[in-house]
Amino acid sequence: MEGLKRTPLFPCYGETEGARCIDFGGWELPVQFAGIQAEHDAVRQRAGLFDVSHMGEFLVAGPEAEAFLQRMTVNDVSKLAPGQAQYSLLCYPEGGVVDDLLIYRMGEERFMLVVNASNIAKDFQWLESHLPAAGEGTVPAVELTDCSDATSLLALQGPAAARILGKVTDAPVGELGPFRFLEEAHVCGVQALVSHTGYTGEDGFELYLRAEDAATVWRGLLAAGKDDGLVPVGLGARDTLRFEARLPLYGQELSREITPLEAGLGIFVKLDKGEFIGREALLKQKEAGLPRKLAGIEMLDRGIPRSHYPVYAGPEGELIGEITTGTQSPTLKRNVGLALLKREYTTPDTEVWVEIRGKRLKAKVVKTPFYRRSKES
Repeated sequence: MEGLKRTPLFPCYGETEGARCIDFGGWELPVQFAGIQAEHDAVRQRAGLFDVSHMGEFLVAGPEAEAFLQRMTVNDVSKLAPGQAQYSLLCYPEGGVVDDLLIYRMGEERFMLVVNASNIAKDFQWLESHLPAAGEGTVPAVELTDCSDATSLLALQGPAAARILGKVTDAPVGELGPFRFLEEAHVCGVQALVSHTGYTGEDGFELYLRAEDAATVWRGLLAAGKDDGLVPVGLGARDTLRFEARLPLYGQELSREITPLEAGLGIFVKLDKGEFIGREALLKQKEAGLPRKLAGIEMLDRGIPRSHYPVYAGPEGELIGEITTGTQSPTLKRNVGLALLKREYTTPDTEVWVEIRGKRLKAKVVKTPFYRRSKES
């Protein structure tokens, strides 16, 4: 696959038999190693290791860094203490989504943003275009730096993740609360930022490393986790895992045309924090009532819903929305999907019809997430 970008871990893929790569937004990345079902089950039951080094990382620093991020993102950055992270979104003035991201507060005037790989250039340009102007000869109030190429990101996810990570670090990772991080931990002998976050619906950690250290940590974790059943996991299972947990994917559940409120992410939109880009449009949408909402559906007739399949009110009824993501759930063994539907059709047990290969098949609206890990795991 000529011309595709590769992460620093590309040479490691071949060390696992069965690895198969695809073109993923211009990156040559593994869709699977042993198989999507096996990798999905490993994360749900034991542990899986993901290379997500294609994600983007920006540093935002300066005396006005917090104020800048307050204006650019929908969540309340002022609530973050150093060592804490939060999920947030960048919005257009019309309320649609530029991207969803994680914000890490590394100090009073220093933050790291983690953005989607396909949006790195767009997000950087969007942020850069809104930087406060600096006077001639003065220190910039906000400095924005793209450190994506120098940074690798590994995700260790699953019930055994904390135990495995504890074998290769002296850092107190077992005491780290959700959305908390340690900036200067040592993992497999190299420095890493260790974050108690993930994208699978399971417990787990994300490790930010210098690109040149990624292979050392990848191999070290796989060796340390062998007895716990740790396996490398590709993009296929990453998608089914996040989908079961109802975690959104930009380009499917989120886009310029879909607002955070329509996507069910209103808990992260702090309309009372003050002005931010998109606030006026989102406030109007909330006050007027959402015209459409994201809902879960389960097929009653035989068929698998897929992205962009149209959804109707009945076998001869009106078009009421479309599927954003759908598959046969590897955990539940049921054909389920997320659909953006007219609000009046989003009540659980409402019957809807999904058009699959030219035929309308019956489904019903169901509660989400489709999967929620037990408190004991």
